[in-house]
Amino acid sequence: QVQLVESGGGLVQAGGSLRLSCAASGGSFSNYVMGWFRQAPGKLREFVARISWSSATYYADPVKGRFTISRDNAKNTVYLQMNSLKPEDTAVYYCAGRQGIPTTAANSYNYWGQGTQVTVSS
Repeated sequence: QVQLVESGGGLVQAGGSLRLSCAASGGSFSNYVMGWFRQAPGKLREFVARISWSSATYYADPVKGRFTISRDNAKNTVYLQMNSLKPEDTAVYYCAGRQGIPTTAANSYNYWGQGTQVTVSS
């Protein structure tokens, strides 16, 4: 099965930027919907952004205009560029994938990475 590994998290000051990467192995995900989710302590895992096989994108309102999702199918890699970071963005960020209709529901994605911590100081 497809394996996903996130990287690029870290500690940044409010207003700063980070770029997360999600490397896939075990097969091409060119026809997969790929998404980013995040989960903070005591909070539910929430949708952040998705990108379809056709590169159509969709973002959650809290990150719209600040985050950009992209994919490089030749490298089997998905990225999340995060700008103007806020303390509220602090969470573990997860990469996920699925085949089929694009959705925002975490339980509809069947491939997940282990997550990477993003901490934004105030």
